[in-house]
Amino acid sequence: MSGLLHRFWADRSGGPAAEFALVVPLLILFLFGIIDVGRLMWTWNQAEKATQQGVRFAAVTDMIPSGLRDYSFAVSGGIPQGDVVPVSSFPGVTCDSTSCLCASGGSCAFPLTRDATAFNALVARIARLKPDVTAADVTITYAWSGLGFSGDPNGPDVSPLITVSLRNLTFQPLVLMGLEVDLPAFSATLTMEDGLGLTSN
Repeated sequence: MSGLLHRFWADRSGGPAAEFALVVPLLILFLFGIIDVGRLMWTWNQAEKATQQGVRFAAVTDMIPSGLRDYSFAVSGGIPQGDVVPVSSFPGVTCDSTSCLCASGGSCAFPLTRDATAFNALVARIARLKPDVTAADVTITYAWSGLGFSGDPNGPDVSPLITVSLRNLTFQPLVLMGLEVDLPAFSATLTMEDGLGLTSN
């Protein structure tokens, strides 16, 4: 009986299987970690490209603050026709899914009418590249650039710097199921081109 017990303790034939059983969970965790890093980079790039696509769309289509689009700084703002609209007259506008507000925190001389159709078209354009983006995730800012001139007969009197921002985006890794990782805000900026139209290249 002691010889049988001795042979049992001396038997090493199951060693590789035991070692494999110890290593496999770490290997699987490492493999899924690599997959998660790839998925995170894909999501990150997708959000950046969607933001860039959104700002390109905003630069060449209807301005979301339609009151600014139709406002004449020469007729209603007292700025001589042909002069650059100063930053004091156009401090900037920020629009989101519910409203447009003057960037200065006060009141702007021009109406802050929000074009919901233009905003929804922008969100739809972004969602073509990042389908999980909702209207609540998108903010668009029109900032003074010094371009354009008062009384422009061919379009808006200002050609602002347009910034489209995406926020509240998350990433859900495979390794840590149930955990959501908050992504930073993504933004892209371009100068407005014509601010009129419905399509973009």
